[in-house]
Amino acid sequence: MGTGADRAGSGGRARRLPEAPGRGERVVSVSDRLAELGLALPPVVTPVAAYVPAVTSGNLVFTAGQLPMVGGVLPAVGKVGAEVNAEEAKQFARICALNALAAAESVIGSLDRVTRVVKVVGFVASAPDFTGQPGVVNGASELLGEVFGDIGAHARSAVGVAVLPLDAPVEVELILEFA
Repeated sequence: MGTGADRAGSGGRARRLPEAPGRGERVVSVSDRLAELGLALPPVVTPVAAYVPAVTSGNLVFTAGQLPMVGGVLPAVGKVGAEVNAEEAKQFARICALNALAAAESVIGSLDRVTRVVKVVGFVASAPDFTGQPGVVNGASELLGEVFGDIGAHARSAVGVAVLPLDAPVEVELILEFA
């Protein structure tokens, strides 16, 4: 990950984000917006099997499914609705999305090149009676809206599954358009 200064000099476009209702818009880089949110891109998570974190095809970047790894460790394991509550899982989906953004940046050089968040797919390891998958995956969707503004609005799937790799509670993958 480069610094904000690196990105500013990379020719990347600044993103227009809403400031506040009735107050207009301001131009801000993605790295600056992350800093405003108290966030920074983490290092790209090392794959847990035979795949790469992200690839490009044409003007699209596809991320592999990202787990909520923090410093190489899962903060929780188990099923949502059993060992992990829905609010915790929503925060883990947010971490997954941040990890996916780091993976995307690793192949396109700067998130300022993103022109659209096209699709989010969220997988939620769910207890048999848990039906709150959309609320969990909102953690990822809301982060993308906070970071990218209007271009963060996307199509989405939120899927309940029996188990995820490493017994993770949530996994998120992204499709982004870039210039």
